[in-house]
Amino acid sequence: MAALISVIVTTYNREDALAASLRSLRGQTDRDFEVIVADDGSGPATAALIDAAKASIGHRVAHVWHEDKGFRAGEIRNRAVLAARGDYVIFLDGDCIVRPNFVAMHRRLAEPGCFVTGNRVLLSRALTEKVLRDGLTPETWDCVAWLNERFRGGVNRLSALLTLPLGPLRRLRAKQWKGARSANLAIWRRDLVTVDGYDADYAGWGKEDSDIVVRLLRAGIARKDGSFATGVIHLWHAEADRSALPENERKLAEILEGEGVRARRGLSALKVTPSGNAAEA
Repeated sequence: MAALISVIVTTYNREDALAASLRSLRGQTDRDFEVIVADDGSGPATAALIDAAKASIGHRVAHVWHEDKGFRAGEIRNRAVLAARGDYVIFLDGDCIVRPNFVAMHRRLAEPGCFVTGNRVLLSRALTEKVLRDGLTPETWDCVAWLNERFRGGVNRLSALLTLPLGPLRRLRAKQWKGARSANLAIWRRDLVTVDGYDADYAGWGKEDSDIVVRLLRAGIARKDGSFATGVIHLWHAEADRSALPENERKLAEILEGEGVRARRGLSALKVTPSGNAAEA
């Protein structure tokens, strides 16, 4: 695979975490990628941070923003996809720190007809605050440092940080949708077009990532497991407002019961303006 990779980083008003995430992308061993920040309505401080990062990351860094009208992660990711130039898209949450080989491992696992789901290690609130306050770089920690944090209760597990050559075992869940999250998810651009991207009908937290995985599988695109290869370091955050979850679960149930492949309101509902931004079609 010798194509440009687009890393789409989703964020909302959390500049300290986003700064750590972008810093970790600056240290990637694979240099053939761009960064698109999918901003779900953050204020000027986020825009200033992204502008400052453009000079230091050494790749194209684009900022895609829409007005804050509540949690609309699916829609802002679609807007970022339209702004991206890569043939392969890695979705990453802006509160996730990646290790230096993150892009390289995703490139190695990329395979036509597959999307790749990654896993994560969760940092405790105390360790997250320490990392952000003191400017620590957990993406560079060695095994001893991680073992010490595990014994202190700073992380929930270490398995996500291991690297193992699983080979055909990466296809064990080829047709399973459960457990896949957009915090660490890689999809070919052509496959995103096939399913029309994320469904922006999901408003509020929850299930928009399950929805796109269900439709990818229905389109004949297999799930490939990125565990023990692409694990990310997920910073602690307060639990999101889940008031929209019952309605989103209902929408997902409708998708599971039907045969639809394309999003009800996806990429095709947007158009790219002369400025390069995406607007309603």
